[in-house]
Amino acid sequence: MPVIKRYPNRKLYDTEAKKYITLDGIAALIRDGQEVQVIDHTSNEDLTALTLSQIIFEKEKKGGGFLPKSVLTSLVQAGGDTMNTLRRGLTAPLDLLRQVDDEIERRLQTLINRGELAKEEGLQLRNKLMGLGRRSQEAIEDEIEQALKMRGVPKQEEIQQLSHQIESLSAKLYALLADDDSD
Repeated sequence: MPVIKRYPNRKLYDTEAKKYITLDGIAALIRDGQEVQVIDHTSNEDLTALTLSQIIFEKEKKGGGFLPKSVLTSLVQAGGDTMNTLRRGLTAPLDLLRQVDDEIERRLQTLINRGELAKEEGLQLRNKLMGLGRRSQEAIEDEIEQALKMRGVPKQEEIQQLSHQIESLSAKLYALLADDDSD
């Protein structure tokens, strides 16, 4: 894993490649599947999440439409509850498939109860239809995972790390503001 050191002059240095690197360079490493760690040269503080946030900010600033507005809006609205909100938004289509499966089950049972369909035929049809639904659900989950990966949406651990760093930065900012007020 490449370790990137951030110096007081805000320059970034890739210790593995032994050369300076830009935010775009870090983004390219990540797109290539590498996991990077960014640390402050002076304090050894982990700045990875902050740097990834800067990359997203720069991409948005350039007008690249890096993340859809709905995702950005959801992240802001979610505040500390980011993962639950993101998970709900992504699993909503899967819940719909479960509802469809339940409806298939209900209708087949009704046909069996009316005697319009033999129990064995109903079970075979149910298994066939549910099998199609499961394959569709797996395909949808794969598509969601690929879409998130292609758009550079962070993993749960990365979002949690970012959340912790934001909390830490907020506490430090609050402490600085409190120090200013006491002067």
